[in-house]
Amino acid sequence: MDAPMREILTAIGGIDYCVTEFVRVSDRVLPAKVFRRTCPELFNECRTPSGTPVVLQLLGSDPGVLAGNARKAVKYGAKAIDLNFGCPAKTVNKSRGGAILLNEPELVHAIVREVRQWVPEQVPVTAKMRLGYTDKTLALENASAIADAGAAGLAVHARTKQEGYKPPAHWEWIARIREHIDIPVTANGEVWSWQDYQRCREVSGCDDVMIGRGMVASPDLGLRIKAYQRGEDPDVLPWSQMLVLLKAFLELVVVQLAPKYVHGRIKQWLKMMQPQYPEAQAMLQEIRTLKQVDEIRQFIESRMTQ
Repeated sequence: MDAPMREILTAIGGIDYCVTEFVRVSDRVLPAKVFRRTCPELFNECRTPSGTPVVLQLLGSDPGVLAGNARKAVKYGAKAIDLNFGCPAKTVNKSRGGAILLNEPELVHAIVREVRQWVPEQVPVTAKMRLGYTDKTLALENASAIADAGAAGLAVHARTKQEGYKPPAHWEWIARIREHIDIPVTANGEVWSWQDYQRCREVSGCDDVMIGRGMVASPDLGLRIKAYQRGEDPDVLPWSQMLVLLKAFLELVVVQLAPKYVHGRIKQWLKMMQPQYPEAQAMLQEIRTLKQVDEIRQFIESRMTQ
């Protein structure tokens, strides 16, 4: 999720920390403005306005260049560095980034080792991986490569690149990885509810769970999980509160994007919220032809007063 979404969701609560979208690194050390565009929280001690820590993520295949960028990111305020070995996008994989690197455990090890050596000792270096590219043959080897290179933690998305986002997520494989390495492992994949969270922890054996799409689809999911942990009823925030959040999101996106792109972001979020909130589906149908920022703003405000 990007900075506006991080600001909205962490303001709701229930999130312990966030990881940025990846900064794509190719053949050079990037200027500060690139890091700050992806992670404006660098101006705020790497925390969202509500105080939730944010980790900067890098993606690339050249160990030295990644290490140089990690070092520069820390210079400009990054408190931790995460390395992406999980992105399934074809365009990223074609340029030797993301999940395709899981075909080369030696390179994965070299990247983590180089970054770990180049950033200050007090700055954690973590990684995220999938179970493999086309299959799971190298899952344990890649996890070992990351752990042995000095990573402080590993998040595992419980599918291969080939499996994409198609259910199910193979949480049992995360359990195998957790038992195979000595660093903390965070489970990821197909957590859409507090019940999924509970099952994911039971199957994977992990203490921590990373949630992406599920948190965007159910903005209060973190709160419901925390309520479950306390033994309380995990109530869902009412749609009236979601409208307030939608309006706040609109105002944040307006600052970040050109006006012609704003309506798409609002509709995208409404589409993702449909399974949790039937009102989102109805609202999406009503605004599908609206494209001007003022039209969408007025529409949301009119629903807030009903």
